[in-house]
Amino acid sequence: MAVSKELLARYKEMKAKGINITLTELKKQMEEEEKSGANSPETSTVSTDSSPIYSSAPSASEYLSDSSSSYNSYESSPSVVQQTYSAPVEQSTPEISWTTTYSNNNYSEPVEQPSQTSYEGQTGQSSYGVEGASNSWGSQTSYSSTSYSQEPVQNVQPPVEQASPETYSSHSFSNSFDVSVNSSLFKPQVEKVLTSSSVSQTVAQTPDAVNAPTRKYALIGYPLGHSLSSYIHEAGFKSLGLKASYEILETPPETLVDRIKFFKTHGYLGFNVTIPLKLPITMFLDSIDASADIVNAVNTVVIDSQTREMKGYNTDVIGFRNAIPDDVTLCGKVAGVLGTGGAARAAITALAQSQMKEIKLFTRNVPNSLELVNYLRKTFPNVEFNTYQIERIRDLSDIDLLVNTTPIGMLGRGADYTPVEENELRTLKQGAVVYDVIYNPKKTILLKLAQKHGYRTINGVDMFIHQALAAEQIWTGRTPDFKDMKIAALENL
Repeated sequence: MAVSKELLARYKEMKAKGINITLTELKKQMEEEEKSGANSPETSTVSTDSSPIYSSAPSASEYLSDSSSSYNSYESSPSVVQQTYSAPVEQSTPEISWTTTYSNNNYSEPVEQPSQTSYEGQTGQSSYGVEGASNSWGSQTSYSSTSYSQEPVQNVQPPVEQASPETYSSHSFSNSFDVSVNSSLFKPQVEKVLTSSSVSQTVAQTPDAVNAPTRKYALIGYPLGHSLSSYIHEAGFKSLGLKASYEILETPPETLVDRIKFFKTHGYLGFNVTIPLKLPITMFLDSIDASADIVNAVNTVVIDSQTREMKGYNTDVIGFRNAIPDDVTLCGKVAGVLGTGGAARAAITALAQSQMKEIKLFTRNVPNSLELVNYLRKTFPNVEFNTYQIERIRDLSDIDLLVNTTPIGMLGRGADYTPVEENELRTLKQGAVVYDVIYNPKKTILLKLAQKHGYRTINGVDMFIHQALAAEQIWTGRTPDFKDMKIAALENL
């Protein structure tokens, strides 16, 4: 969905009035108003019941508000009104999916291409870059006067030949989430293949020429001292024979505008996004894919080499799902998810897509999770969702898969603690699986206790690699070597 200046201005105006509406819904409403001649925002009515999205949650200073890993995002403070997207995706042909190939970073879906795109900050209750409003990261910043030229940067990507399509791993599933009540739509899609028929254009898939310019990619977020992303991405590019660089660029929220301008004017072809920028980055994108739409967060961005337009993706969902071994059964089972932040949303989406019977959310602030639960119930009607106080965990005997998405256990962030005490962990049913999305250390206190009592465990390393692998597939149209990327991560842990 392209975000036009008119649509963004209208969206900010409605947010300022306290009206919650998704960009998709607003765009549809504006199209209907244009037909009927009623273009005035004051005459529009929006049902707040139809604006589901993740609500504000505990402060990032509370450990249990979110995940710790470099690919996860913290929840905003209660003052934040997050940008929302409607879950249903029109199933047109061809459909853009995780198994789609692209070419030269150009996409077949139509987007507006103005000569200049103005990135004005959200108004009203938005916590990011709002003039006169409280910034959830501790400062007040206005981006209302900043704009960027859309002039193409020449000679960014060298001409290369087209290679044959490749396949995703057996866990890959469609990036377009149809959430109709029809239960057949929840059948796992595990046989998708990268084919040029999925979209009209494909990404160049052969190694760079010897004299070709270096493809430039990066990671932004703050802080980034713990990140292993450069090691794994460099290993991935090397396995593809690509001449590419990957930089770690610490980017505090108040410098995000300057960072984006830097990327657009210095020939970058894409970048990854981590905490706390996964939501704010969406305000500067021309479009997002279905996975980022449903999770309400972006962790991978493609910059078109010619138009300099930016499209956002979320690869955490497929990264989380692909890290679960094939022999672990999810369909019809019960999961418990510790935390309700960005990592939790990606995990919940993946688990719901896998047809789990029930997903229990354990959080420190149950009231703040009500909007999230309502949104999930509307998005995945075939899955039961319930919330519980995380401090009051006593009995986990009905849970088949326990997932930790909080920072508790991360190196340097409560590494000597566990989100679930040993006595409570022992109540898990025999044969249960414990999955911790933290990848540093590889074996957290939670996983050590789980192994002690005979439970199967999954650490966050494979999720970390799979989400990075999916990002490189999006950037290059080719699949890097998973083993090479994992070795690079383990050598630098």
